[in-house]
Amino acid sequence: MKMRTSLLAAAVLVAGLAVGPSVLPAAASAPAASTATPSPGPALEAAIAGLPSADATAALVRVGGKEGAWRGSSGVHDLRTGRPADPAARFRAGSVTKVFTAAVALQLAQERRLDLDRSARSYLPELIPASYGGVTVRQLLDHTHGIPAPDFPATTVEEAYTNRFQVHDPEGMVRSATSKKPEFAPGERQHYLNIGYTVTGLLIERVTHDSYERQVARRVLGPLGLRDTYFPGTNPRITGPHNHGYQTMRLDDGATGLRDVSVWGSTDGWAAGDIISTTADLERFTNALFKGRVVRGPLLEEMFTLPEVTDFGTGKPAAYSVGLSVKVLGGREVWGKTGGRWGYNAAIASTRDGSRTLVYSVNSTDAKGQGMNRTAESIMVAAYGRP
Repeated sequence: MKMRTSLLAAAVLVAGLAVGPSVLPAAASAPAASTATPSPGPALEAAIAGLPSADATAALVRVGGKEGAWRGSSGVHDLRTGRPADPAARFRAGSVTKVFTAAVALQLAQERRLDLDRSARSYLPELIPASYGGVTVRQLLDHTHGIPAPDFPATTVEEAYTNRFQVHDPEGMVRSATSKKPEFAPGERQHYLNIGYTVTGLLIERVTHDSYERQVARRVLGPLGLRDTYFPGTNPRITGPHNHGYQTMRLDDGATGLRDVSVWGSTDGWAAGDIISTTADLERFTNALFKGRVVRGPLLEEMFTLPEVTDFGTGKPAAYSVGLSVKVLGGREVWGKTGGRWGYNAAIASTRDGSRTLVYSVNSTDAKGQGMNRTAESIMVAAYGRP
């Protein structure tokens, strides 16, 4: 069973334009100025003001849609030079990758090359054991599969940093996960984890006889002209212009401070979380996705349909669909996806009708923490309103 959420009414806001960053006396960049009158501009300016701070060293924001546009940037490219953040910088988008993966899977379903109601084991019998034989492709995509997370060699950020160049094999991660007992019966609960999308990436490769990365490039990146979006593979560096990411952790001298974590392998994320992009590219992708130009026809509704189950950890209603999640902000539903890699947080979001879109990158110092980064949360609230 599925339940469809309804779009709520909202007050119309008119967004203004922004100009580029300027340099503060402290060598940090100021938030871009807005020339609008009633708009989210002042709130967004306030949300990204004062960077670098304890929470973030830089922020890039783009608001668009039928209600207008606003662009802003704040903070620094790196703490050593203090030069202004590059608003066109590439960044690690983390789990925003899942939206691309889901879109390709739905395209393949439209082509009848992938059946959402068919078991994952029927496509990958040599990899998925019989104990997970009831897991369907749709359940992989909406996090109702019950497969636990694989084992990794780190439990703290310091241990993760030590192992940052370790290369993770997708098949190996799936074997690690499926060697354990299911968390719950397929379709019974929802638990947001990367592993369902790791399996989906392998399914895409199996049915297309091609690499996951080439399929995303051919089906999404190329047609939309997303020239600054790419998959890093085993390269731990971000190629091209990028603002440095920093993470709070215990340093070599035993003190707690910021460490530059810009160079960090992301093979543990793969089809669930390793994409690198820009705010301009992600805004173009968001607009195309919500207008039905990426996933066409009835299958697009899979991305706006929540499974009728409760969350595994909290008992609250499911919040994740195929590729996206939903929150009610400012009295209206906002669909999108956040992502986090060490030193970087990112998000894409939009109202269902595309009246307001949001893309941000925040160089957060507490990425992958328990709660939402405060700067990122302030941006989301400034763009859409409070929950």
